[in-house]
Amino acid sequence: MTITYDAALRDRIRTHLAGHRRRVVTDDTKRHAAVAVVLVDSELGEDRVDPAPVDDWIAGRPMEPGLDGRMVGVSGGAAFLLCRRTSRLSTHSAQWALPGGRQDPGETLIETALRELHEEVGVALPGSSVLGLLDDYATRSGYVITPVVVWGGGRLAPQPSPAEVVAVYRVGLHQLLREDSPRFIEIPESPRPVVQIPLGNDLIHAPTGAVLLQLRWLGLEGRSDPVDELEQPVFAWK
Repeated sequence: MTITYDAALRDRIRTHLAGHRRRVVTDDTKRHAAVAVVLVDSELGEDRVDPAPVDDWIAGRPMEPGLDGRMVGVSGGAAFLLCRRTSRLSTHSAQWALPGGRQDPGETLIETALRELHEEVGVALPGSSVLGLLDDYATRSGYVITPVVVWGGGRLAPQPSPAEVVAVYRVGLHQLLREDSPRFIEIPESPRPVVQIPLGNDLIHAPTGAVLLQLRWLGLEGRSDPVDELEQPVFAWK
């Protein structure tokens, strides 16, 4: 069942965020960054063709049965924007990500998220569109990420920057409620569980996976469970 994109959903998410005591990470050894969790409308079936060159990227990558790395079958109703990073980037190339990046001097984290949203996917939204913030997440690669939840006000028309983003997908919020989501696995390198969010024919890991899990738990369900102790896979530690 898809989730209706309407004022009731907007107000529910805003109320849940406003009533949450946000977990803030203070670590002078890490740089600050922000991501935009942009909520938009979408139509069923508009993702039948995956525009990313998935076959090239997954060559030699171990895949679970039934998974092929494609973001298909995910659209419909209220959704969020999810980006596939280009393979030309020096770090985290070809990975799934929310629009975002490093905080510039003099910026608030909200300003950072909105600027990066504009630069990466060509969507300009005002500060009044912000519904609230999720918890900070400290990454293994040296950042503290602040997720900013933004109400897009409709379908929007993303124009991804070819230098950073190869494709932008509208992923229905109902996909976060799948019966097989979330998943947690153990790795020998850390005592913390690695979180996996099944979306389409792939698995989304932290930090993006942790942000999306809290979007479900807090934004949709009103649960204040922490996600900051969920681990990233080893390939995302650099």
